[in-house]
Amino acid sequence: MEQKYSRILVGMDGSAESLKAFDEAVRVAKRNDAELILANVIEKRSFLAVNTYDTIAEEQHENGTKLLLQQFAKEALDEGLTNVRTLLEYGSPKVAMATKIPKQENVDLIVIGATGVSYIERVVVGSVASYIVNHATCNTLIVRK
Repeated sequence: MEQKYSRILVGMDGSAESLKAFDEAVRVAKRNDAELILANVIEKRSFLAVNTYDTIAEEQHENGTKLLLQQFAKEALDEGLTNVRTLLEYGSPKVAMATKIPKQENVDLIVIGATGVSYIERVVVGSVASYIVNHATCNTLIVRK
């Protein structure tokens, strides 16, 4: 029996891996006539400088991220999807993509790239994909290069 998905979440950070995940999520959403949610999670700790909080850098990043999500939403609609939304969250990308967003949005499939950060970031921070696979309460699809 084939699994039918109705709400698909794809993590978009602009990396080559997330672009591959987007392409696969669009294909799966088309086959299932599913809603596609394009999400990015901004970690505010990224904008902390020594004893200061860089609100200008955060605002520029937020605006760029919103634009990225809007561009991919348009591309998904151009590909024939009819139900596409964007979602910008703040917090831990791992936790938000694995549990918070799927629970809030009633997601039944998470699609992410194998990795969207550098090797050093994966060693220090840990792989977002690995965390999602181990903590998500719905199905996950990890798209490799």
